[in-house]
Amino acid sequence: MSGPQPAFPLARVSRRAEWIILAVALVSVLLLPRYYPVMNQMAIIALFAVSLDLILGYAGIVSLGHAAFFGLGVYTAALFAKHVHGDPFLGLVIAAIAAALLGLATAVLILRGTDLTRLMVTLGVALILLELANKLDWLTGGADGLQGVVMAPVLGLFTFDMAGRTAYLYSLTILLLMLFLARRLVASPFGMSLQAIRDNRLRAEAIGIPVNARLAAIYTISAGVAGIAGGLLAQTTSFASLDALDFQRSADILLVLVIGGTGYLFGGVIGAVIFTAMHHWLSAVTPQYWQFWIGLMLVVIVLAGRERLVRAILSPFTWLLGLARGRSGPAK
Repeated sequence: MSGPQPAFPLARVSRRAEWIILAVALVSVLLLPRYYPVMNQMAIIALFAVSLDLILGYAGIVSLGHAAFFGLGVYTAALFAKHVHGDPFLGLVIAAIAAALLGLATAVLILRGTDLTRLMVTLGVALILLELANKLDWLTGGADGLQGVVMAPVLGLFTFDMAGRTAYLYSLTILLLMLFLARRLVASPFGMSLQAIRDNRLRAEAIGIPVNARLAAIYTISAGVAGIAGGLLAQTTSFASLDALDFQRSADILLVLVIGGTGYLFGGVIGAVIFTAMHHWLSAVTPQYWQFWIGLMLVVIVLAGRERLVRAILSPFTWLLGLARGRSGPAK
């Protein structure tokens, strides 16, 4: 089966990429305690990007309204914690179910039509939810946001502290777990069939792949993962606002995948780290013009090529891994 292959070098050494990401994440826990809130945000955005990559990178479904599922997860987890129970894991399950049900209900809208049609339909769904959240202020808090969300300790042992350590470790654990499950999914026959559909839908239909059923299934799964990411945001910030459903949220996550690459899951993680770090640093240095520098970075990526840039960035890490395994230079 031929088709476009991810240009990112980590796609060829995904096992090593897992260890690099895990090592960097664990070292950051010890060395960067003052940045726990920022790193927690990175983990949440990374999981949200992974959810979009499942449909964009593997099934070829474009979306401008993926924030609909993320925002629904935010409000579901916040309302559940406020009115029912504050257990974090139970709240994530409820958020995932709510978002997945919305994904299943709207999957029929993306099965037909062109990419442009899908862009407009997904954007429309997100805008409808945004307006509903704004109008139902007795439930969602409207423009003021939903406040008073109190979370129980994780596993009954780890309380969410002001420094954000528990929140970061909690979000990081969920991210790594979902990455593991997503990797198993895309490496399965189901994942291979999705890539066949992405590369040539007519050929996939001709060999007997149930195209519509597979697309609806991955769209539902992707929505559930996005709902988990939204639930993490509500639980770790104890707040839910209309920003979670805003178009800017969907646009930002597309930028994350442009930066990191699509079609191998780890692009969302790396793109989230780069985008969030630049956003945090540039908005502190140049609050009015940080978006200019983000745009300039995207231009550089297009002109220079993602492979060349990332190979240069990751060469020190691969060299250290090679050194630890008894080699004196970067892995080939």
